[in-house]
Amino acid sequence: MMGRTHLCIGTGVVLSIAASTDTPITLPLIVATVIGSLLPDIDEPNSLIVSRSLPKPLLNSIRLLLVALAAIIYFSNSIPAPLATLLPLAVGAIAFIPARSLRNISMILIGVGLLVTGQLSNSWATIIGACLLICAVVPHRGLTHTVYGLVVWSALLYYATYQTLGHMIWIAGGTAYLLHLLADAVTDHGIRPLPPLKYRLRFRLMSTGTRSGSIIEGVCILMTLALVVFAFFM
Repeated sequence: MMGRTHLCIGTGVVLSIAASTDTPITLPLIVATVIGSLLPDIDEPNSLIVSRSLPKPLLNSIRLLLVALAAIIYFSNSIPAPLATLLPLAVGAIAFIPARSLRNISMILIGVGLLVTGQLSNSWATIIGACLLICAVVPHRGLTHTVYGLVVWSALLYYATYQTLGHMIWIAGGTAYLLHLLADAVTDHGIRPLPPLKYRLRFRLMSTGTRSGSIIEGVCILMTLALVVFAFFM
């Protein structure tokens, strides 16, 4: 399913359940729900969560910085002759790769930066950096679209929030993540919930990007909106 559909279903259903059970809808709960509804697609460089975190204007800025860096290296007198030519060419070439690949490389660099930062001061930065590195190299609908990804995300939320914010944050974020997996399970491709087991969970109700798939996604969004209206206004 498309990212906007996952966002609507995940946040709409979870917040409706919260409202129906008189759970306080706080900003941390909303943030955890929104991220959880989109997080499984972080292994796809063109997904909604990645493209919004690394939008095209930012990628264009990265391209300009790479070109500038290549020029600085080329005109520097402190680099030996072979590297003074090859290194600028390599850096400059990266500046002109497709946006999808550039996002992937950016995720790897950010992940490495967070790993280094986390070793110095913040263990959470280490965890996030490791997740980014893993997601940058695994195939789409790979590790993040499994029960293992759901457990890791829920555990991270639990240990980060339960002492100060209670249990509802990790439950909401984990539920939104689970709804994403179930929504992808209705597609023709489905998901492999427990690799290396070859079992694939799929109901073959739709194919993403097709006209019939768009109709089914529209129906799911309307049903979610109806649930929101019922939970919040009736």
